Amino acid sequence: MLSVTRECALLPAMKNDDLFKLICLTRPLLQEIELAVQENLIGTGLTVGMRAVLQILFLHGPMTVPSLARQLEIQRQYVQELVNRNCEEGYTARESNPAHKRSFLIALTPKGKALIGQVLDSEFANIETFSHDISHEDVLVALRVSNQILEGFRILNRRDD
Repeated sequence: MLSVTRECALLPAMKNDDLFKLICLTRPLLQEIELAVQENLIGTGLTVGMRAVLQILFLHGPMTVPSLARQLEIQRQYVQELVNRNCEEGYTARESNPAHKRSFLIALTPKGKALIGQVLDSEFANIETFSHDISHEDVLVALRVSNQILEGFRILNRRDD
């Protein structure tokens, strides 16, 4: 199996070949992150998708399913399934929405808040095991560059969300 850097080296030289190498690295990076998240969730009863919903609610507070879908950038119908599963497990609950009578707010229950807090604490502890050589300045640069790449592809794909 070739490494991403070696695979990209086989491509014709381009003006932005280092940027292309960075973009090529995102697929294996995301696969490794998802695997680590899945491993961390063993024994919690959560799927990666259920965890994502809980994290958004933990960070932003109660919101509607369409708002959750926008935050997660996935289809509303799939988010509804995840919300239903979280509600069945007692991690979230539907609350009345003062802005809309028919559109409920989804909120963390104390059980859900405690669980996602434990999951996030564990994930941060895992990140600590390898982040000691990465400076805060490097992280800020990576965030800026990643956001620029994301925006570039959104424009390329004519998406403004």
